[in-house]
Amino acid sequence: MNDDFILLVEDNPDDEALTLRALKMSHIVNDIQVVRDGEEALDFMFARGRHADRNSHHLPTVILLDLKLPKLNGLEVLQELRNNEATRRVPVVILTSSLEERDVIDGYGLGANSYIRKPVDFDQFIEAVRQLGVYWLVLNEHLSA
Repeated sequence: MNDDFILLVEDNPDDEALTLRALKMSHIVNDIQVVRDGEEALDFMFARGRHADRNSHHLPTVILLDLKLPKLNGLEVLQELRNNEATRRVPVVILTSSLEERDVIDGYGLGANSYIRKPVDFDQFIEAVRQLGVYWLVLNEHLSA
């Protein structure tokens, strides 16, 4: 794994494949780690459970976080990340199909850096992911671990 990597938190295999394909088509070459539920996302970030051998100081450049997750939902994951000094500054982009205004309000209220609704159209989705990658991985200045 290189220094800059993306953590994708997505439980839907189709959405995972679509996101990975969109990242590849957008020429984003960063490593991508995928976790499939909220509990595993926190285990990964805090290097515990099956991710206990991971260097907890090696944090993702950005987290792409779905909201509708098993075990812990995305808002619960976000809250835990923001409540921990070690992870509070990691950029979190909520990437979800939720159309609920409450999710937008709660996401920003808990400290999300961005909220993107997944477009239904694949071409629009590729463009959204491309712009997301350009901004968070190229233009945005991020903290080094």
